[in-house]
Amino acid sequence: MATASLRWREPSILPGFGLALGITVTALSLVVLIPLAGLFVKAASAGPSDIWAVATSPRTLAALRLSFLGALFAALVNTVFGLILAWVLVRYEFPGRRLIDAAVDLPFALPTAVAGISLAAIYAPNGWVGAWLAPLAFRLTIPFTDLSFGFDGKVAYTPLGVMVALIFIGLPFVVRTVQPVLEELQSDVEEAAALLGASRLRTVFRVVLPPVLPALLTGFVLAFARAIGEYGSVIFIAGNIPMVSEIAPLLIVIRLEQFDYAGAAVMAAMMLLIAFALILAVNLVQARARRRYGDV
Repeated sequence: MATASLRWREPSILPGFGLALGITVTALSLVVLIPLAGLFVKAASAGPSDIWAVATSPRTLAALRLSFLGALFAALVNTVFGLILAWVLVRYEFPGRRLIDAAVDLPFALPTAVAGISLAAIYAPNGWVGAWLAPLAFRLTIPFTDLSFGFDGKVAYTPLGVMVALIFIGLPFVVRTVQPVLEELQSDVEEAAALLGASRLRTVFRVVLPPVLPALLTGFVLAFARAIGEYGSVIFIAGNIPMVSEIAPLLIVIRLEQFDYAGAAVMAAMMLLIAFALILAVNLVQARARRRYGDV
């Protein structure tokens, strides 16, 4: 016991731990913990019956479903295409490479409202891309069932438009997270795998992906978290139709404009709890991947 106590009191090589920890905890409390605590206090002031009414409202559930499923879909798409884009930027030299590399950061610098207006103008039925997509409308019905799926040729003012906006703002998170890891990953390893007879697909899944997986999961979490609370770039292209293309952040703003502060706080608290649970689950998977493959 004495030895353990003595080791605990040994001074650190880097001094100032107590001061640094105090500043960190204070800043975290002022910026994050206290506002979140105030959010839950305000939500609790609504009372159990009102909280249940807001939480189980069909409009609330539809908005939450679109926000989280849309964010999940966008993060998955960004994970795949972000990895491919980062791979191309790192492994290949071609004309315009630096221009594409700089364009990846545009969603960071571009105001979200400008991004939303631009996407709505491009993907509207009379827009540059929307006019080309309109003739591609189709619908397929599964035989002997009432199930059908299809594409009506519209992107703007639909849930698909929401996902397009979320993909746009989330792609840089994956690219910029994976790119440094790929730069440190030497191409000699891939060449050695090819010399040993590994196929290209086997090389990708057994040589390239394992060391990149922790960074890829980090990019997925960042893109997913960013997409959940996105507002400015979505409202212009979504159409904001209740029960169809209305996202949860917009419904919170609508409640605030109606002076329903408690209802808005309840919805915000629901989003916070669900997002925290999902991100925590992904972080646990990421930690397991880091323990298995190690940090690159």
